[in-house]
Amino acid sequence: MIKFEGVVKYYDDSKALSGINLEIQAGEFISLVGQSGAGKSTLLKLITGEEDPDEGKIYIDSIDIAHVRKSDLPFLRRKIGMVFQDIKLLPKRTAHENVAFAMEVSGYPKSKIDKEVPKILELVGLHNKANNYPNQMSGGERQRVAIARSMVHNPVLILADEPTGNLDEINANEVIDLLIKINKLGTTVILATHAADLVNKIKRRVITIKHGQVIIEQQHGKYKLS
Repeated sequence: MIKFEGVVKYYDDSKALSGINLEIQAGEFISLVGQSGAGKSTLLKLITGEEDPDEGKIYIDSIDIAHVRKSDLPFLRRKIGMVFQDIKLLPKRTAHENVAFAMEVSGYPKSKIDKEVPKILELVGLHNKANNYPNQMSGGERQRVAIARSMVHNPVLILADEPTGNLDEINANEVIDLLIKINKLGTTVILATHAADLVNKIKRRVITIKHGQVIIEQQHGKYKLS
């Protein structure tokens, strides 16, 4: 599904990524681990086309994304759901309205929005919070609304960049459980995190990055940094 071949990325004179060779298959759950500044977020930005590699190639479904026209990138990104540590919900809209808005701006008709939003909120376990505003929900519930919003295009891939960074243990575990559930439904998930306890709970493929390089790969691993 995703393939990195000798990918190098510079920021000014500093190497953010150095010689990344990596393959991710459809349906995998990947924990991408490493300390802050290791290169995790840069790798995710390369997948979405937000950043371009300075050397090497990146393929998504055999398509070299460096050759995708900028005008076509929005169509590629519709198949990629993004979840961040910074939960940017619209404060004056309910959970239902936040998810619906993501569909409205993409041009979905009201009939489809009315049909799909309740299903998505059911999937993330928030059907009973549909009419709640962000300030009426816990941090974990707000993050689940953000995940619901990322699901509106039925993505084949979810990129989650430190989605539990601002959450307590209970809420963090609920978010991870939801990502595991989404993965079991067939969506590929790449979770970038430095939370060792969460990675060790998942027990799926772990890719460890240090100083912009992949230093450890484990198929059913735990968080390790050498």
